[in-house]
Amino acid sequence: MNLLEMILNADNDGPVREVARRFGMREDDARNAISQIVPALSRGISRNVSQQGGLENLLNALSQGNHHRYVDHPEELARPEPITDGNSILGHILGSKDVSRNVAGHAAVNTGFDANVLKQMLPMVAAMVMGVLGKQASGTGSLGALPGGGGSPSGLPEILGTFLDADRDGSIMDDLLGLAKKFF
Repeated sequence: MNLLEMILNADNDGPVREVARRFGMREDDARNAISQIVPALSRGISRNVSQQGGLENLLNALSQGNHHRYVDHPEELARPEPITDGNSILGHILGSKDVSRNVAGHAAVNTGFDANVLKQMLPMVAAMVMGVLGKQASGTGSLGALPGGGGSPSGLPEILGTFLDADRDGSIMDDLLGLAKKFF
């Protein structure tokens, strides 16, 4: 299951329902908007993970943060703290407000929703992304090893594999070797 599917299926649609409620839209419309935003966030995470220290930074954020609460208690998504957290996440994932505006603009073109509404939605969706990843990471109470290693939560290797498999060939080994060559 990919990241978007995990978000759209998270805990009986609670996070999607909360986004719909917050922005006064139908759940189907919220799903559509989220489905336009998450791929850009996923690409940003993939890009960050491929940089030196990026994987470690993501794993640290997942192990030290309490992001899973945004999935477990979706009503928290509309509070100021998750919005602030989501903006910080966007800064790490996308790098700049210009990129965030571009993501919202692209989603607006594809959904017909106002770009300003989607810009406001971005931090909530970023918090949801980290919430789903955090929920996977906390599956056993610890992060364990890298994909393929023992002791890691059941869904985390699959998700990290998605971010690490840059050439989408189904194997991360060649990608990890390529990363290692860049840094050593």
